[in-house]
Amino acid sequence: METRKIRRMPIRVATQSDIQGWVQLRAQLWEDTSLDQHMEEAKAMLAKSPQDCIVFLDVEDRGDLRAFAEGALRHDHVNGCDTSPVAFLEGIFVRPHSQGAGIGRRLVTSIQSWARERGCSELASDAHIGNLASHAFHRASGFEETDRVVYFRKLL
Repeated sequence: METRKIRRMPIRVATQSDIQGWVQLRAQLWEDTSLDQHMEEAKAMLAKSPQDCIVFLDVEDRGDLRAFAEGALRHDHVNGCDTSPVAFLEGIFVRPHSQGAGIGRRLVTSIQSWARERGCSELASDAHIGNLASHAFHRASGFEETDRVVYFRKLL
């Protein structure tokens, strides 16, 4: 992938005023979820304590959101992890025109710092089995693959 030069703006924590732009980015990452559901989930995340949940944003010079990363503390079992709580990278997205400039890695670094401040020693994440670009991003960001799971169901 070509490395792009993009002016570095500071990564910042999402606020209520960011919801519309953030929801638009979420809809590009999770296309099978309605805008209404994204809006409800975004509002719920912002209502939680920053001790439990965080959203970092990267903003373009003109103020448009370029990328986001959502993190949460999970106290239940997290596949491949040995500790609890575990910080979990719930989602990360960089607009296609901005990919390859290190924004995703900077967002992961922000999530890592937030997690360490909460006493976590592990950061976990997941990706769909066929999302090879996400797998490559995770490896390039220092994650190691720990497990593969295939889910099944049977209609009754």
